[in-house]
Amino acid sequence: MNIIVAYDVNTETPAGKRRLRKVATVCKNYGQRVQFSIFECQINEAQYETFQSQLVKIIDPKLDNLRFYKLPNPREQYVECYGIDKYIDYNDTLII
Repeated sequence: MNIIVAYDVNTETPAGKRRLRKVATVCKNYGQRVQFSIFECQINEAQYETFQSQLVKIIDPKLDNLRFYKLPNPREQYVECYGIDKYIDYNDTLII
């Protein structure tokens, strides 16, 4: 499944800055950053449950915002990008 994760972590305190780093680190483990606080992930249902659980434990629900958007397949049919596109399709042939 294709997931978009967006977050807004309050960084007015040192604890908030730590939460922001932790959220970003967990997101990097499951997908790729396409904007500063937005990740696109290609994961299965079990990975999604683990991923979501990890992030929900990190954020402060009184100060932060975390959103998960499930995209239908194929991704390319539902995502339009204008300008710099940082997305890499790892299922496609990679030329190095």
